[in-house]
Amino acid sequence: MKTKLFWTFLLIFSTITATGQKNISNKERTLAIDAFHSAFYNPEMKLYAIDSNKKGRAAIWTQAIYWDMIMNAYKRTGDKRYRQLIDEIYEGGYEQYSGYDWTDKHEWFIYDDMMWWIISLGRAYQITGDGKYLCNASSGFFYVWKEAYDADRGGLWWNFIHDAKMSCINYPTIIAAMTLFGITKDNGYLDKAKEVYTWARPVFFDEKLGRVADNMHYNHLYKNSMQIDWTTQLYNQGTFIGSAVMLYKATNDKKYLDDAIKAADYTRQNMCYGDSILEFKNGIEQGIYTAIFAQYIAMLIKDCNQPQYADWLQHNIRTAWQNRDKNRNLTFKEADKPCPTGNIEVYDASGCPALMQLIDAK
Repeated sequence: MKTKLFWTFLLIFSTITATGQKNISNKERTLAIDAFHSAFYNPEMKLYAIDSNKKGRAAIWTQAIYWDMIMNAYKRTGDKRYRQLIDEIYEGGYEQYSGYDWTDKHEWFIYDDMMWWIISLGRAYQITGDGKYLCNASSGFFYVWKEAYDADRGGLWWNFIHDAKMSCINYPTIIAAMTLFGITKDNGYLDKAKEVYTWARPVFFDEKLGRVADNMHYNHLYKNSMQIDWTTQLYNQGTFIGSAVMLYKATNDKKYLDDAIKAADYTRQNMCYGDSILEFKNGIEQGIYTAIFAQYIAMLIKDCNQPQYADWLQHNIRTAWQNRDKNRNLTFKEADKPCPTGNIEVYDASGCPALMQLIDAK
């Protein structure tokens, strides 16, 4: 009897972390994504609403990130429910966004909105093998490249009037190119990815610190010198990491891996608050930044054998999940505070369930 009690105690103790938090189970990971989906998905629209009152339609670019979350849930579980949703959300985008007509400047009004979808369409093809996903991804990529690439000075413009270059278009372009390269083995994609990275690295990346700038403008009064805004954002750190990881995997050039590690270290050391909790921002749609960061830090951990970040992210997951609204099983961007029990925006609830699909339970 004593032996049985000992092993029972040891089992319970082994599931408790140093902070007193229980490890997250696979059942809880599924519960989190199902709760998120139930709270925000509009089955008639086949896309996600702005808030838990099911009002309106969430921002066009963020729909691709929620689609990624469903794809990651499918890859994790193999559950046919999520496989059906992959096709269904595609249909929602098709119906709401002009049949993925990239030339429609009413629906698509900045280039990065397109590129987030292009990435996700490529991922949908990798999962399903359905040619419609690849067709839309490749046509979108070449349209954005034609319209946004600056052949004279390098890099991609963010908007249609070509007055700014942002991390949020340049690094997703690299990720899209590498996703399509992985599918097609067309070296043209790899060449474009290398070209953009080579231009963007000295512009947006602080190689001494590992931080990633938000945007740059040309100052035409001073021989087109660049004015760089060094505001850091979680999603820019994430897409920079993803770009470097994908190029490292394709080329085996360690300089890319070194860049990714430096950016991840900066994020952990300088973009957290309290007890190593990922920062959040209160701007429009900015609650989704953690979900994007999750996609690419997971690549660094798994694809490049860098497990040193896993405990930190598990701590963030456990903290947010412990503070969830237990009636709805929703979490909030301010992970170390109780999730609001009233109406919340979809952006602000996405971070923890996104992390939970990608960071292995312990």
